[in-house]
Amino acid sequence: MTTLSARNTLSTVARLRAAGCVFAEDEARLILETATGPDHAEAMVLRRIDGEPLEHVLGWAEFHGLRISVDRGVFVPRRRTEFLVSRAIALAKTGAVVLDLCCGSGAVAAAIEAELGEVESHAADIDPAAVRCARRNMLGEVHEGDLYQPLPADLRERIDVLVANAPYVPTDAIGLLPAEARLHEPWVALDGGPDGLDVQRRVAAQALAWLAPGGHLLVETSSRQAPHTAATFARHGLVPEIAEDEDAGATVVIGQRPA
Repeated sequence: MTTLSARNTLSTVARLRAAGCVFAEDEARLILETATGPDHAEAMVLRRIDGEPLEHVLGWAEFHGLRISVDRGVFVPRRRTEFLVSRAIALAKTGAVVLDLCCGSGAVAAAIEAELGEVESHAADIDPAAVRCARRNMLGEVHEGDLYQPLPADLRERIDVLVANAPYVPTDAIGLLPAEARLHEPWVALDGGPDGLDVQRRVAAQALAWLAPGGHLLVETSSRQAPHTAATFARHGLVPEIAEDEDAGATVVIGQRPA
């Protein structure tokens, strides 16, 4: 923390609180600890007051015990997605082949790598800014393109764990999201089509061609959408299961390719 920011902590808290930041004390501490000097601290405070997500202001997000680099305009990993990570880790083994589709910052893949160590990890995203972030955050290969399109052909029928935090907000509901999301995160990372399930359907439709026998596809969704996602999995040859963490408000649909 800079000398100036230490003197002005109370003022910073008051300014953030006046701007509507519920956790103003914590945000002020993080900003002042991250800033490289008084001018940088002031610029960060102004960005936060202007409504930018705290994670974009800081340049990182805390996720599954890691500090994940998050550039301006990149989807911010949500804490509820840690449930997706925990379920993926429970299904993977050391040496597993893991794919993170719609990877955003690469937070999910990075967390799996950190937990399991020796895995062959891949990730893909259509957003170039997200791909740049993911390449900083994870050890494995990051591919730029639409879903499976940029993946190397030798991954077919080799993936043990396929995770996809695909967008699942219905198009008409995006306007109801907090301003931090709808104004500062990419539309492509939020918009799941009319019912929120368009991208999930595309993921499920091709999953069997990429999963190893006995491999699993895990998709984060809402509790309301989960039965429809599970039915989509079943239509495409996967054996579905719905897992929920009520405390985290998280729902994951898991589909296994029969062995």
